[in-house]
Amino acid sequence: MTKYAFLFPGQGSQFVGMSADLQDFPAAQALLARADELLGFSLSALMAEGPEARLNDTVNTQPALFVHALAALTVLRAERPDVQPAFLAGHSLGELTALTAAGALSFEDGLRLVRLRGELMKAAGEKSPGGMAAILGLDIATVEAICREASRNGEPVQVANDNCPGQVVISGADAAVSRAVELSKMRGARRAVRLAVSIAAHSALMRPAQRQFNAALEKVRLREAQVPVIGNVSA
Repeated sequence: MTKYAFLFPGQGSQFVGMSADLQDFPAAQALLARADELLGFSLSALMAEGPEARLNDTVNTQPALFVHALAALTVLRAERPDVQPAFLAGHSLGELTALTAAGALSFEDGLRLVRLRGELMKAAGEKSPGGMAAILGLDIATVEAICREASRNGEPVQVANDNCPGQVVISGADAAVSRAVELSKMRGARRAVRLAVSIAAHSALMRPAQRQFNAALEKVRLREAQVPVIGNVSA
């Protein structure tokens, strides 16, 4: 018997026109309209028409990906009710999408959380500018050693995402990330490239955002998930 796992994306998957394939599905359009109502502006128009710079602002990117994924899920459930997930998971903010898809979070609470998450991360990034880079072809231990060498007082860089063997994402202060990229190339990385993000997500520079986000989570009602959700940290 075939088993399915649904994986929900994180930042970087957004693009102008991302909602175009959902136009002919009333249930998906209803969810987009509900998001517009809750947010107080037309997120659906931003997803459809841009401008790109505004869509790529993390305060909009995060709810856009959350809403799009769940709207697409309504279409899948209607068109292919035989395709049921055995597990759900999400990359970064996609974990909140997975929890919502599993019924652990309401759509309203999930949307509020991803919007707040984007606002807090943007504020932390403005206070402590940073960035991220993908390192391909080196193992975790080597990248961790490179990050220690590249870090300075007030300029940390660290492993942020262990995506798969041979693909590691680092995050931290801009200067430290640049040093780590050059060191990775010297140590034999197949590729070491800066990512098109304006914040040092999943790094120590996000601690102010984490504290406030934890406080918001304490006020949200979590229900028993209807489908097992595989967490990023504990998987």
